[in-house]
Amino acid sequence: MKAKDLDRKFDSGEDISFCLDISKATRLNQQQKRINLDFPVWMIQLLDKEAKRLGVPRQSIIKVWLAERLEKVMI
Repeated sequence: MKAKDLDRKFDSGEDISFCLDISKATRLNQQQKRINLDFPVWMIQLLDKEAKRLGVPRQSIIKVWLAERLEKVMI
């Protein structure tokens, strides 16, 4: 399939997944590195309360909130 045909299909909302080989696809800058953080107990309690309300792990809340803050700083 020519690139312009693929672009046209994509732009019109057609499913083009059958045209893609994602077996070796990677996400750039997504490697993980473990760090340890110390938080005051009150902060952990509030994080846990919010995580429970949303039905997600505490770590997810921390990651999302940090990412949102970093995006604002980078703009």
